[in-house]
Amino acid sequence: MSTLKDKLAAKIPDQRKRVTRLLKEHGDVKVGEVTIAQVIGGARGVKSLVTDISYLDPMEGIRFRGKTIPETMAALPKPDGKDYPYVEGFWYFLMTGDVPTKAEAEELVEEFKTRSQVPQYVFDLLRSMPRDTHPMTMFSAAILSMQRESKFAKYYGSGHFNKMDAWDPMFEDATDLIAKLPVIAAYIYRMKYKGDIHIPADSSLDMGGNFAHMMGIDHPYDDVARMYFILHSDHESGNVSAHTTHLVASALSDAYYSLSAGINGLAGPLHGLANQEVLKWLQGVMDKLDGKEPTPEIMKQFVWDTLNSGQVIPGYGHAVLRKTDPRYQSQRDFCLKHLPDYPLFKYVDMLYQVVPDILVEQGKAKNPWPNVDAQSGVIQWFYGLTEYDFYTVLFGVGRAIGVLANITWDRALGYPIERPKSLTTDMLEEIAGIK
Repeated sequence: MSTLKDKLAAKIPDQRKRVTRLLKEHGDVKVGEVTIAQVIGGARGVKSLVTDISYLDPMEGIRFRGKTIPETMAALPKPDGKDYPYVEGFWYFLMTGDVPTKAEAEELVEEFKTRSQVPQYVFDLLRSMPRDTHPMTMFSAAILSMQRESKFAKYYGSGHFNKMDAWDPMFEDATDLIAKLPVIAAYIYRMKYKGDIHIPADSSLDMGGNFAHMMGIDHPYDDVARMYFILHSDHESGNVSAHTTHLVASALSDAYYSLSAGINGLAGPLHGLANQEVLKWLQGVMDKLDGKEPTPEIMKQFVWDTLNSGQVIPGYGHAVLRKTDPRYQSQRDFCLKHLPDYPLFKYVDMLYQVVPDILVEQGKAKNPWPNVDAQSGVIQWFYGLTEYDFYTVLFGVGRAIGVLANITWDRALGYPIERPKSLTTDMLEEIAGIK
């Protein structure tokens, strides 16, 4: 058993005791109230899910296992000479809440390599699909096709299933998947966009470094990959991809079924497509301004003209956050170091300087600050990844880390199938006193 699995096994009993005590001794305590607007409006803000993996604080942004993004990036071990942590070490951290040593992170690097071999039938499936198939369709299909490999499914079908032991095969499936996803993603990219010329994995590299290598993009794109996968890994349990993965897993579906479903949710234009939409808009801004060097005066006028025409500024605002998204800030720091003079980043930078004040003056935005999507596409474009449709696959590789950690703990704590109660419109009208 690996160090990570040993530590996870040691932590599970105490967490089970905490959950059991809450249910038995305090199960009737009310957490909150639900309004008709929340019932009709997609359950927004309803406190009805639990996760210890991450929490979205309105003022501090996402916290991974209690640590802010800057704290997470500073605490986790990094490959020699690199600015961003091992993704493998981040997986250890999400699973346990403990910061791994560099030796523990490197142990996982080696373990991921042993799990990263993708079955040939997955590539055969991808190659059988029309080449104009959306890369997210390919990505989801590849994940689903590997369901036959599920250790959890085999355990459930063994006739000896015990729900309190079910975390073990779920952990195995989750770790197998995370190790394979970068290989699958890079294969889809090279097959669709790079003449079907593939680059073999480099066994000397960690996950982020190897992904950049297989994509055919030089340093520092390896740090981009590490940063991107960590920043996009988890965002509480209520967003579509995280909640969908949890919901499907609650039926005791394995990690392959569950993650594929979550990836399908991520593909939606109201979820994972936002970064490419912002990038397209930014490029449109450059075209409208004839590529002029952006100044505060030029950009302020453009922003006001945009708002007065009834349009919004993409990438600004967030349902929960009330300050600059720390994920945006992390990417901004990278850009200031590596591409400060890139024309497209100059537009991003100038928008950041002028948009918040304008939105405050306009008075309509609850949060006038940029979110993660406001510049993530710019970094990808700078390093030659100019295929918009692929950006959500990158998001999917990262998001898998958080959602798979969550469903492993769902099984460890024996959480039940999710089954909220529905009401009819007549019932809501009666509750509202209008019928």
